[in-house]
Amino acid sequence: MAWAIVILLYSVAGGIFLLELGQFIYFTFPEWQIYGGIGLGVAAIAAINVLALSNRSYMWTRVCKVLWPFVIVISAVRAIIMIVELQRGKAKFLWECANGHQLWPPSAEAGYGGTTSMPSILCTAGFPSLYIIFIIALLVDLVFQMYMFFMTWRYEKLLQHYQSMVPTIGGYYKA
Repeated sequence: MAWAIVILLYSVAGGIFLLELGQFIYFTFPEWQIYGGIGLGVAAIAAINVLALSNRSYMWTRVCKVLWPFVIVISAVRAIIMIVELQRGKAKFLWECANGHQLWPPSAEAGYGGTTSMPSILCTAGFPSLYIIFIIALLVDLVFQMYMFFMTWRYEKLLQHYQSMVPTIGGYYKA
């Protein structure tokens, strides 16, 4: 359950980051909203998983077991596209850093930026660091999701095979 909480927390943080500041990193209109929405979708599945595991719910555990493979595939495709698009937008990102952290002009003309400005920490870190951080974070995200799927599958098997066993306060089962 703690693993699902970790996934929930970093997925919400990443989704909000992409929804709020994604237009400074990705330059095609709905792109950052799609990536952020997928992140929040992963957080929703993790929240359902937390509730299923904490309530020992067989039905919701099965729902999560069925949903995780689809979420993992969607997240893997999203990770590949995010990395490729980040590399494609390298020149635009560097232009934003070199010109006072302002939004790329075609994006600003389309009204994507609103009143926010690019955080200086993104430019301070530099594009190579940002690129490596994104790759590592997306790979760690996929590994965490795969492990959460394994733990959900394992817990479902426990619920299937040990229905007659009574849980004790310490978390052990007695016959």
